[in-house]
Amino acid sequence: MTKAVLASLLLLSGMLQEAPSAFPRPGARQLIDNERVVVWDVAWEKGKPTPMFQSTFDMVTVDLENSNIRVTRAKGKPKPFTFKVAQAAFIPKGSSQIEEGTSDPPRHAIVVELKDVVVQPLEYNSAFPDAFPREGAIKLLNNKRVTVWDYTWTKGVPTPMHFHTKDVVVIYFSSGEVRSSAIDGSITINKVEPGQAKFNARNRTHTEELLKGASRAVIVELK
Repeated sequence: MTKAVLASLLLLSGMLQEAPSAFPRPGARQLIDNERVVVWDVAWEKGKPTPMFQSTFDMVTVDLENSNIRVTRAKGKPKPFTFKVAQAAFIPKGSSQIEEGTSDPPRHAIVVELKDVVVQPLEYNSAFPDAFPREGAIKLLNNKRVTVWDYTWTKGVPTPMHFHTKDVVVIYFSSGEVRSSAIDGSITINKVEPGQAKFNARNRTHTEELLKGASRAVIVELK
C-alpha cells in the first residue's frame, strides 16, 4: 500500500469518526420527538452542501416537492438524484454522505428517524380488518422496520371501520377536513395541510371520511 493511499484511508477514517449526526442541522425543523421517532421538516437549499454526516438512526424520507440534489457518499463520487412528490425512501443507519440542493424549488421532505426501540407486536383480536392493506392504498416500501403506504381519501366515501395494529406517522399533501369516527361513537375533525406530519398510536378502531377539500397522505407504519 502506497503512502498516498494510506494517507487517503486515514483521512477518510477520520472524517467518518468525526462526522456529525444527520440531525439537528441548518434547514431542518423538528416536528415530533417521542419514544419511537423523531420527525423533521427538511429543506436542501440550492448550492449549500451539508457537512459530511452520519445517520444515527434508520430513516424514512417522504418528499413534498419534485426536486434534485447531489449526494457525495464517503466512498464515492458526487451523484445526482431526482425526487418526486410523495416518493418514499429508506436510509439505513450508519450511512455517511454530503447532500447539496441543485434545483428550484429546492428539495423539501419530511424525514422520519426510527429510534432503536423494540415494541412487542400487538395481539390482534379485533372483529374489524387491519388498517392496511386497504382498497386504494399503494404500498411504497416494506422492510423489517416499516411499511409505507400512499393513500387518497375520496370525499363523502367513508373508509371501512378498521383497527390499527401499528403506530403510524402520517404525512399530508393537501388541505382538507377529515372526520374520524371511533367505534365508541366519539368523533374528531382533523384539519390537514400540505407538509403536516402527525403521529398516531396503535390500538385504535375507527372509520374516516373526507368532509372538505382533499386529503392525500403517505402513511409510515412502524414495526
